[in-house]
Amino acid sequence: MNHKRPPIPVVVLIVLVVLTGADFGIRALLAKDDGALTASGTIEAVQVTISPEIGGKVARVLVEEGDLVQAGDELLRLDDSLLQAQHDLAVTNLEVARAASEAAEEQYEVVLAAALAESAANRTSGWRAADPAEYTLPPWYFSRAEQLAAAQAEWEAAKRAHHALDRALKDLLASPTTAGFQAAEKRLLEARAAFLAAEDVLERARLASDNADLQEAAEEAYDDTQAALEDAQSAYDDLVDGDAGQDVLAARADLAVAQERADSARDRWLALQTGTDSPRVTAALAANRQASAAADQAAANLRLIEAQMTKLTVSAPADGVILTRSVQPGEVVSPGSAALTLARLGDLTITVYVPEDRYGEISLGQVVSVTVDSFPDETFTAAVVHIADQAEFTPRNVQTTEGRKSTVYAIKLQVRDPNGKLRPGMPADVTFGE
Repeated sequence: MNHKRPPIPVVVLIVLVVLTGADFGIRALLAKDDGALTASGTIEAVQVTISPEIGGKVARVLVEEGDLVQAGDELLRLDDSLLQAQHDLAVTNLEVARAASEAAEEQYEVVLAAALAESAANRTSGWRAADPAEYTLPPWYFSRAEQLAAAQAEWEAAKRAHHALDRALKDLLASPTTAGFQAAEKRLLEARAAFLAAEDVLERARLASDNADLQEAAEEAYDDTQAALEDAQSAYDDLVDGDAGQDVLAARADLAVAQERADSARDRWLALQTGTDSPRVTAALAANRQASAAADQAAANLRLIEAQMTKLTVSAPADGVILTRSVQPGEVVSPGSAALTLARLGDLTITVYVPEDRYGEISLGQVVSVTVDSFPDETFTAAVVHIADQAEFTPRNVQTTEGRKSTVYAIKLQVRDPNGKLRPGMPADVTFGE
């Protein structure tokens, strides 16, 4: 009985794939008798690692491996007890902050009304005032805002002048030429303080006690301090007319006048701050704004906690099938840890390999037929979406035509599965058209 031998090309291709592709998991690539290419591969899908955005203890896992899910389906839930407590506290803090803000607003209105009432009588006082002799413009000529700005500018200038004179006095006192006069000043100052204390003690002894010895002791102390004061005054008088004494005396006088100028400028600036410019109104307004900001911060904190609570439930990002499940109820997971793996069924692909001598028969966009063992009577379609530009599994030394035929190229195809029957991992056969 004669037995037909299989066509030689089939045997050759099988051997080539076994020899060159066994270590790389390449599916067998066959050539039909009619010349069409067939290749085998495995249905693949884009895999999505599903992780919680926040950490916590797993309360429930709602899916198992192999379950089909739709986008938005709940997959797992984290325990909410801690965030719920934080939420309740944030609600309370917001209520307190809003109450404080309302109270600060009311206080501001009260202070403002009082300040406006106080300033009402003085608003037109400049109209009735006589024209000043020092300059030609009447008091009402400048607005209150302009007068405030001028008064503040004078205060700032006075402070700068005071600072300069204070620095000049300190430099003068640091000079060795004034050391003797400074010693006399210090002695006089201390003697004066001692005399005033002794004078006060003597007056109290005379009024509060009939004891002659006590009064005599107080009088002796008084006489001693008086004599010391007179000596200190005499020593000071001997030095004050000298160059060092006159320089220090003039510098101290200049500083005293500058201090009074600054104080007077500040008083005038404060006196002009009436009505809405009143320091009380300004302080109340600042307190009101601070309370309002605190309420806004409390509201933002509450929104943050509520946003975190929405992350306690992890949902499916797309339609697909659960490939792996890595968590169990009671486990504590960290943000970004892999809990589940989802295969997106709407993006199925197959990768097959074509030998070098058939590479030119493949083109991008080419439509091919696909069959799977699970549905032997149905044919699916796929389109070529990627053709590798480099060969794989090339032997180290290729010197013959037969050796060059063992090089293969990866071909990736996008599978069309409108009815959602195919699953990742299904073996599939691909037939390319002639």
